[in-house]
Amino acid sequence: MAANLPDYPASVTTYTLRSANPAKTRCDAVVVGVVQTAKGAELAEGADEVGKAYGRKLRPLLATLGVTGKAGETVKIPTSGTLASPLLVLVGLGKKADPVAVRRAAGVAARSVGNAASVAVALPAGSPELVRAVTEGHLLGGYAFTAYKSGGAKQESKSSAPGEVVVLSEGARRKDFTTAFEEAQLVAGAVAATRDWVNTPPGDLTPPAFADAVVAATKELTKGRGAPKVAITVHDEKALAELGCGGILGVGAGSDAPPRLVELSYSPKGAQHHLALVGKGITFDSGGLTIKPAASMHEMKSDMAGAAAVVQATYVIAALGLPIRVSTFVPMAENMVSGNAVRPGDVLTIYGGTTVEVTNTDAEGRLVLADALVWATEQKPDMILDVATLTGHMVVALGDKVAGVMGSSPIVDDVLAAAAVAGEEMWPMPIPEGMTERIHSSKIADLAQHDWVRWGGGLFAAAFLREFTAGIPWAHLDIAGPSFNSGGAFGHVTPGGTGVAVATVVDYARALAAK
Repeated sequence: MAANLPDYPASVTTYTLRSANPAKTRCDAVVVGVVQTAKGAELAEGADEVGKAYGRKLRPLLATLGVTGKAGETVKIPTSGTLASPLLVLVGLGKKADPVAVRRAAGVAARSVGNAASVAVALPAGSPELVRAVTEGHLLGGYAFTAYKSGGAKQESKSSAPGEVVVLSEGARRKDFTTAFEEAQLVAGAVAATRDWVNTPPGDLTPPAFADAVVAATKELTKGRGAPKVAITVHDEKALAELGCGGILGVGAGSDAPPRLVELSYSPKGAQHHLALVGKGITFDSGGLTIKPAASMHEMKSDMAGAAAVVQATYVIAALGLPIRVSTFVPMAENMVSGNAVRPGDVLTIYGGTTVEVTNTDAEGRLVLADALVWATEQKPDMILDVATLTGHMVVALGDKVAGVMGSSPIVDDVLAAAAVAGEEMWPMPIPEGMTERIHSSKIADLAQHDWVRWGGGLFAAAFLREFTAGIPWAHLDIAGPSFNSGGAFGHVTPGGTGVAVATVVDYARALAAK
């Protein structure tokens, strides 16, 4: 990490996969699932032996305790010797134990075991997909950002995490199960790293510091024999000026911290496909001269969540050794107010020569993405995915837990399929033909950056980005809603940065590699 960034605490928990009887497994706590049925709450798959241990007294016990099996419900029962573990933790799955429900339940379980030194998780894990869901859910549900806590609080958080978590599955000795288990830890680690970057205070994650952090993370990933090969190039403000990246330079002009463009490249031998990734990296967004209301500004450290997601997804793709080429471009800038800040009415020249009239300096993300998208097209990829916390309009349309996906139909469909596998909620949105007229409405430049029409702003933004994709198949993921959790923990999602889109991009790449 860069010198001014804190040391992020390493995980103190080890995970193992075993095919053991949960009723006879000696741990401080054993976790099982409960499903809702027409007959009432019942133990889920994986808990059969626990049910046998309790016998006929189980159903009246569940009824007495008011157990319903509702998603997110937790009930703790001292076992008094009925099981080898002294504590039984029941976690609600809802009406069906699919990977989405299991992932969320595992996340709830991770926060329900108190100071247990060892935990056995006997949630449904009868397939590789379910093993993945249990592992990812438990790892991410137990995530905590403690880098800025004082020593005692940080140590307390560390000590409350279990030293060992055992995921129980009858398929533990099968290769497809162990592969799913190992890869789940890799993906969850990348999501956690994304959360760390998003949660870091913006004064410590300026564009130069963010670029340095990516350099350090890339160096760590690629060190040692057999490590994946990922090349990195950082373009500073002087290089950006020589290149003519007017979008990135314009947005970053108001800050004392100069902008950056970080480029990652993974090029394995025999790659059959070439995927370009672009991520919005606004390390803090004040709105510029079109300044945000104070109440809307304190979470704007999360405006680089798209950049963090595509960087970490690139690392996972490389670590998995997927046979696809990946070119990743991350424009980084801080949108601030000063005498040097870009003004409404200014015209910026995007890399490649397209001119853009700026009318709203708080619609800055599309300007930095435009430079990066043109840069990406010059690499001649087969397809492009961009991930960005782009518009409040998308939050109005879809809420704060669902991302919008727009672009070329086949690519959008594939992204949505990947999101379903990853357990991330995404929804297709259109780019109506009328948006083309709106983005060409400027009287003095090639394109209008914004038009202040209240309706369809998220669709306008996507249409604007499409102008810089050179007709290459492309999908835009607007993660403005689900990128940051302002409330309490739910499922495997903890407060603050969520790491959304990392798993979806990785699963998109997996599917692409399988073609």
